[in-house]
Amino acid sequence: MDNLRLEELSAATALEANSLELAPGQAAFETPVTYEHYESALNLANTWSRVIMAGDDVVGFVRAHFDGNHDQPELRSALWRVSVAASAQGQGVGRFAISAASEEARSLGLSDITAVWSPDEKGPGDFFHKLGFRDSGVTEYGDQIGTLAL
Repeated sequence: MDNLRLEELSAATALEANSLELAPGQAAFETPVTYEHYESALNLANTWSRVIMAGDDVVGFVRAHFDGNHDQPELRSALWRVSVAASAQGQGVGRFAISAASEEARSLGLSDITAVWSPDEKGPGDFFHKLGFRDSGVTEYGDQIGTLAL
């Protein structure tokens, strides 16, 4: 998709972003167990939420957390959610989302960005690895931590 752009999450796009139809089986991996437990440790003021638009259609959503002083290194610059509509998968939307979040992290002076995912073979690990994320640890809940150097 050549015409992708970001828009801040708003009342006008929130419903569409939250109801993206994912490919079968992907919903199970949308929020790793670790993130369910870490969410209360985040300052919502440091949350960056964007919808990915193709023309007038919401085709994806990306949320990240940026807090260079967070006491947990994996939460200083973290991709929190990347969702791509099933109909838009394989067209560069996920790559666009990661690139946009990485650029935001760089603009804030951060040197890497992390993602956490279920180690299940059907999970998004291959996607993150193809984009350059390297395994950098495992959370106390058994989820894989991946880091992308910026």
